[in-house]
Amino acid sequence: MEEKTGIIVIDLQGDFTELKSGPLAVKGTDSNYVDKVKKVTKKLKEIGYPIFATQDWHPHNHISFYTSHPGKNPFDLILYRGKKQVLWPPHCVQGSDGAKILIEETLFDAIIQKGKAVDLESYSGFKDEGENITSLHPTLKARNITRIITYGIAIDYCVRATCLDGIELGYQVVMVKDLSRGVDPETTRKAIKEMKQAGVEIWNSVDPLLNDASSGSKGN
Repeated sequence: MEEKTGIIVIDLQGDFTELKSGPLAVKGTDSNYVDKVKKVTKKLKEIGYPIFATQDWHPHNHISFYTSHPGKNPFDLILYRGKKQVLWPPHCVQGSDGAKILIEETLFDAIIQKGKAVDLESYSGFKDEGENITSLHPTLKARNITRIITYGIAIDYCVRATCLDGIELGYQVVMVKDLSRGVDPETTRKAIKEMKQAGVEIWNSVDPLLNDASSGSKGN
């Protein structure tokens, strides 16, 4: 089968960025970072790659919010349904400004919302922790996409989970480092190591895609 490549921009939302002073702002997500992601994404769109986005889209009382657990504080760790659960500040609440994607929505062929179930954590763009699938896999399959290029926020959480699930589903998966940011240096290193071991390719930039396009060998 001919390789067809799709781009997935992961959770480039205000609440995760320093640009918007978000409650879960990841270090290094200032205006320079966001502008770079915008510029590269527009370039890839112009070349002809299909572009998709994932979007955290939580109800106001989501189980991952510390405010849903009386007496708890941000970043406390609890046991919920037999699993460790980090309690986050409320973020990416459905319909809020902080949940908005910071790239023009016209660039995206589809936006895949995740984390909508009130009682389930959801990092991956493909499914939540209850194994409920999002529309991402069906959307990619409908377009015969076999390779996904991922970048966004955060390497050690949603990027990692999306990449690992992509491998499990049989995609060729690439993670682009210079267009991604991690929450913590140590967990980011561990996530990159885990992704590599699972078969994810780690690229420093999207230059291989741009070079393919200029040589006329773009697999799309």
